[in-house]
Amino acid sequence: MSATAPPSAMPSPARPGQTALMANAIRALAMDAVQQANSGHPGAPMGMAEIAVALWGRHLRHNPAHPQWADRDRFVLSNGHGSMLLYALLHLSGYDLAVSELRNFRQLHSKTPGHPESGLTPGVETTTGPLGQGVSNAVGMALAEKLLAKEFNRDGHEVVGHHTYVFLGDGCLMEGISHEACALAGAWRLSKLVALYDDNGISIDGQVGPWFADDTPKRFESYGWNVIAGVDGHDVDAVDAAIARAKTATQPTLICCKTTIGKGSPNRAGTAKAHGEALGADEIKLTRAALGWPHEPFVIPEDAYTLWDAKAVGTASEADWDARFALYRAAFPDLAAEFTRRMRGDLPANWAQTAVDAAVAAHTKAETVASRKASQLALEAFTQALPELLGGSADLTGSNLTNTSSTPALRMAANGSPNGGRHINYGVREFGMAAVMNGVALHGGFIPYGGTFLTFSDYSRNAIRMAALMKLRVVHVFTHDSIGLGEDGPTHQSVEHAASLRLIPGLDVWRPCDTAETAVAWACAIESKSRPSALLLSRQNLPYAPKARLDEIAKGGYVLAEPSEVGLSKKAQAVIIATGSEVALALHAQQQLAILGIAVRVVSMPSTNVFDRQSAAYKASVLPANAPRIAVEMGVTDGWWKYGCAAVVGIDSYGESAPAPVLFKHFGFTADNVAATVRAVLGR
Repeated sequence: MSATAPPSAMPSPARPGQTALMANAIRALAMDAVQQANSGHPGAPMGMAEIAVALWGRHLRHNPAHPQWADRDRFVLSNGHGSMLLYALLHLSGYDLAVSELRNFRQLHSKTPGHPESGLTPGVETTTGPLGQGVSNAVGMALAEKLLAKEFNRDGHEVVGHHTYVFLGDGCLMEGISHEACALAGAWRLSKLVALYDDNGISIDGQVGPWFADDTPKRFESYGWNVIAGVDGHDVDAVDAAIARAKTATQPTLICCKTTIGKGSPNRAGTAKAHGEALGADEIKLTRAALGWPHEPFVIPEDAYTLWDAKAVGTASEADWDARFALYRAAFPDLAAEFTRRMRGDLPANWAQTAVDAAVAAHTKAETVASRKASQLALEAFTQALPELLGGSADLTGSNLTNTSSTPALRMAANGSPNGGRHINYGVREFGMAAVMNGVALHGGFIPYGGTFLTFSDYSRNAIRMAALMKLRVVHVFTHDSIGLGEDGPTHQSVEHAASLRLIPGLDVWRPCDTAETAVAWACAIESKSRPSALLLSRQNLPYAPKARLDEIAKGGYVLAEPSEVGLSKKAQAVIIATGSEVALALHAQQQLAILGIAVRVVSMPSTNVFDRQSAAYKASVLPANAPRIAVEMGVTDGWWKYGCAAVVGIDSYGESAPAPVLFKHFGFTADNVAATVRAVLGR
């Protein structure tokens, strides 16, 4: 057996009558499921049925019995509203998706939700629906494949060598994120990325011509893509030939397939009505007649199942790869073990000590630096210990400080080969960066992180939300986190962003106050296999906050300073809760109040999300019920009232353009004002 050749076991091409049967099985399931739900999008599945036959029947390497096989081809349905196309393909080809699930399309707790969701339905690689993000995820998957191939493949031993295929429609191409991600794909020469464009000319509002007049082939050619235009999307052999050509290209490929939306429906085909509503019982009856499909709803003839069944071929393909990987393991045992660990998402055995050492080192040095610099200091240790950390920045590397000595800039040679770099220059593409990172995380083998200014999290917000929805280990580094950035003014000064990000379910937001908290925040983000993280970091220097212990930082909130630490023996009369740069203000206010005999506890709360998940007993020990609470943060105040605060020192307006010290005084972020607020609460 060759150790280099990828498995070629694929089904024999079906004859024309057989391909029609295969395509019509998709059409029937799609229209029946949407009709039963009285909700959904039958047009795209019906129009793309032959494209699906060509790809899934003749090219896609996958194993229905093991959907997470490491070297499988990845398939992304970027036009996720056409979810019944994917569900039909998964059901027909042999995945664990029974016809009863198709009958429950879009119903509560079914495995066939309105848009595909990864982690819910076997064989679904990514959650799609927000248009443009699926193809952007696919760019990340293809990048991960390319980088892993460079890192792990050896002469005579190819263990990473799969393709990433994408179906996408007009809506995906209209969304600006497709420009961001597809331009990157061209620059990176992702030759194993193949996108099939369903060019049906219809969206919900009708014929797209009046508002979508782009020359799509030229657009993608300008990105550096290989473009195959003018393919009849209803000719299985033509699509098959185009895919075969794409697999020999040295660039990513866009195959433009001209199709008719709702193909097969006598009165709905080619119209907007086929896009987003059920065909109706009468039209389905006519469609069955037009297709020559005599079967009852959800009934698929056995010969169609036989033609679609991919279990035997998939098992053989994976077995072939297993045999080649065994040869690889024998020749390169350390590489094989590392590849297996990385694809499982496990951290190295010495990781826990690495994390502790980073926090202790930060505590011992007690440096006064901006938390963005503290982040880079932590990353120096972590990127050296974790080769899977793949960093980047949206054209702000020198500001975000996401680069380290272990992560040289990623560059592609003229032949498309990567140089081994681990820091990505994403360009001014915040949304694209976030969605590409999601794709990298979904693929496996890397823990992606990327930086920009916090105020630009607005650009990437929906991809951050998708990471949270998919429970992905992705780390967002957001610097310049407040009015403390100074003269750039309110356009760049984040006010509402921390509170806004904290509202995203499943996202851990960290706003550390010093080097130790930053190191712990990074460690928690890296360890968080099922939650993305956002680190909000300062531009300005922050003094180290002395602390008796480090272990409670990871709980999101902890007692930083008791009254006894400023010379008072009595119990706390008030609690100041602070985050980030404002912790220093709280400590200074505590000292001022101590001179007046007012005992105050200072609580540092770097992550409200993590703190809120702690036990009731722990939270009560940090925030005692018998002492009024005053929160201090340079941002909107709304989120802090949930802690029963008597007052919040915040900012419920936009910032101003001026030097940071002037702004702090103007908006009341001074120790004097914090102390005065505490006194007012206590009536002192």
